[in-house]
Amino acid sequence: DGDLKFSFESVKKLKELMDENRHINPRMVVSMASYSPCDEKDLPEEFQSVCKREDASMIFERLNLAVREADLCEICANAACAGCF
Repeated sequence: DGDLKFSFESVKKLKELMDENRHINPRMVVSMASYSPCDEKDLPEEFQSVCKREDASMIFERLNLAVREADLCEICANAACAGCF
């Protein structure tokens, strides 16, 4: 994401965390606007610097979208994936 680089495995873990939050009973979940992966205890360490940024929620959403189709990403069809040079 811009000048930031993250391992593919960490971004997949981020996607899992964000998806888990979206599948909770809607009456019990906090709105997605106030949700932050930074509150997750299982958030990979390499994202801690992102949590300190004002644009963290946008960065996390873009990373989540980058791995939406993980199978395509694994074969380098998605230009946003790290390591597909």
